[in-house]
Amino acid sequence: MTSVDTPYHPGELAAQTLAGLRDRADHSGRSIRSTIPPVAARFLTERRMLVVGAAAPDGRVWATQLAGVPGFLQAADERALTVAALPSEHDPLAAALAGPAQVGTIALDPAGRRRMRLNGRSVPDRRGGLVITAEQVVANCPKYIQRRTPTDRPDAGAPRVVAAGQALSTVQQLTAATADTFFVATVGPDGSVDASHRGGFPGFLRATAPDRLCWPEYPGNSMFMTLGNLELDPRTGLLLPDWETGGALLVTGEARTDWSAEARAGIPGAQRMVELTVTGVLELADATPLTWTDPEYSPANPPTAG
Repeated sequence: MTSVDTPYHPGELAAQTLAGLRDRADHSGRSIRSTIPPVAARFLTERRMLVVGAAAPDGRVWATQLAGVPGFLQAADERALTVAALPSEHDPLAAALAGPAQVGTIALDPAGRRRMRLNGRSVPDRRGGLVITAEQVVANCPKYIQRRTPTDRPDAGAPRVVAAGQALSTVQQLTAATADTFFVATVGPDGSVDASHRGGFPGFLRATAPDRLCWPEYPGNSMFMTLGNLELDPRTGLLLPDWETGGALLVTGEARTDWSAEARAGIPGAQRMVELTVTGVLELADATPLTWTDPEYSPANPPTAG
């Protein structure tokens, strides 16, 4: 829970202290809002995709993506975001979002290297979409976003399951190892959910075993919303979009942060490492009707380890 003196919960404060960045976090915390400012409302209206994180009925946390034409996201007022889309029936969050749910969302503009998080409570709107009441609204910096432009895919079919299991196949491990972007959903102490973005050169995310993924945490906004949640609750969901085909790899499991210098030794730019123990995998084809241009890598990306 947060207090009137800080926007951060105890896990976030603990992570900021471990990192030695409490002062910087206090400064960054001034940008956390509970309302959607006009500039953010305009930004949302122009977006083609929204990443959503939530807990499924079995308690496992997943991250998924919703897509639509510009305008499918609308700030109905300063506290409400309407989303004219729902997960497909095959999506692990379909059942969760069919009723009230705590959600974390992030709207990404790869072409403009902009992103915005909006966390709150979601309810179905009975028109095939969602209404999310904002509790936290955060604009993030452009670091580690690969520049891409979306294109519509007229021949896109309905989302369908390619593979499902409890661990990563060899091909899925390769997918992770060649990713330059993924999204991560985590859970706060009061059931709140956060969705965040991670980016780097291909190879920054590593599959060390069929049931293990790990990645470096690069310097960010010092809020530690993701790692703060992990200090209190290990449940985690990852979304790896297939930018070329419109598919997606969804992974759920439990993550822990290794704050030791030994863990990050030899990893350029890493300030700490996160390891995810995989408990579930779902690979979808035609997860969205969008494909994206080849990436222009962020100049902020550290080199990957040799």
